Amino acid sequence: MTRITPFTSPLLLGFDAMEKTLERIAKGNDGYPPYNIERVRGDEPAGEPERLRITLAVAGFSDEDLDVTTEENQLIIRGRQTETGERDYLHRGIAARQFQRMFVLADGMQVSRAELKNGLLSVDLIRPEPVRMVKKINILVPE
Repeated sequence: MTRITPFTSPLLLGFDAMEKTLERIAKGNDGYPPYNIERVRGDEPAGEPERLRITLAVAGFSDEDLDVTTEENQLIIRGRQTETGERDYLHRGIAARQFQRMFVLADGMQVSRAELKNGLLSVDLIRPEPVRMVKKINILVPE
């Protein structure tokens, strides 16, 4: 049986990578760590790029435990806590946990900064206004 997806339309050419990315993200979403995405409004003058902020609750992680990278059109945030064998727990309710969160970025989106404060990792993004491009394609006529 053939699988039909929204990207199989003959009008959507070259979206294979986007379809694979969406499938990968849908499979890897366990809800940890929780996060917010907000539009950051400030006193920007007209024409300034839109700013977004992703905030993840990463209590217990230090900046050495966190890794924020961009790969192609994805923002990837990883957390890896290492076990220290020097503690003798009477009760252990907080586990050293690993996570990976992926966000698909639209074309032109850029990460401007990342900050860890009070157990919250904030990643700021900017989205410059897209440049509208119209390109005339010459039609060749064989002689």
